[in-house]
Amino acid sequence: MKRPALAARDPRAIPAIPLTDQRDTRTMPKFAANLTMLFNEVPFLDRFAAAAHAGFHAVEFLFPYPYSIADLSDRLQQNRLKLVLHNLPAGNWEAGERGIACLPDRVGEFREGVNRAIEYASALKVPQLNCLVGIPGAGVDADTARATIVGNLRFAAAELKKAGIRLLVEPCNSYDIPGFALNRSRDGLDVIREVGSDNLFLQYDIYHMQRMEGELAATLQKNLAQIAHIQLADNPGRHEPGSGEINYPYLFALLDSLGYDGYVGCEYKPRATTEAGLGWLQSVTGQSRGAAHAAA
Repeated sequence: MKRPALAARDPRAIPAIPLTDQRDTRTMPKFAANLTMLFNEVPFLDRFAAAAHAGFHAVEFLFPYPYSIADLSDRLQQNRLKLVLHNLPAGNWEAGERGIACLPDRVGEFREGVNRAIEYASALKVPQLNCLVGIPGAGVDADTARATIVGNLRFAAAELKKAGIRLLVEPCNSYDIPGFALNRSRDGLDVIREVGSDNLFLQYDIYHMQRMEGELAATLQKNLAQIAHIQLADNPGRHEPGSGEINYPYLFALLDSLGYDGYVGCEYKPRATTEAGLGWLQSVTGQSRGAAHAAA
């Protein structure tokens, strides 16, 4: 599914959006609770009910693979939730791996992971999957890592397209993940161009990109046609919106003005409990919690 291209805009021409309450004219993005990061007060399978109780209509998380498709499907159906994103298998997460798409000796494992991800996503009706490309190992030079990433993404994009699923690739900041192969939005966009697939899009994490490059509004405005999913957290600390330096009221209104129709994943670390930190939905967006989480 290819997103329609937006008309070219001057990236300097960011619209002036007042920060006063505009609840009658702003719809706000659709938010998805990241169940890997939020509601850690309860076991994973209980987080679906907690998210629904808090007003979310959509969820995302890193990996479904430790759980059966049946268990995940039951939790989604019982709580009337839509699963909007999960990742391809990313190697040994507990050992520090953050993806294997850059590793030339793991291509077979990567391809097996793509097939496994398609099995889960197809059964759970997930429209898009994210690829974390990983940290090149010792002895893997930059050119080899890049060629491996391009080849793996080309394969994954083609296989996912057959299943009607979008593929995303996500740059991550080098402070939290030293050595990660893609660090800036331009890194991700260049890889997308090199892969040459109409089924590969950017996952734009506001927190990661604030740490690496800033220019959030200009980047979103210039590249929105290639961005299929957005994630958020504030900086410093990767906590709730409103806890740091990022002007989220402005960014939310900007996304509305640009016609962004995807989800924004809430991938942050609550400073206290998840429920205690959800006040940002009202204080930052100027809307009630339920209104801010309008169903798709």
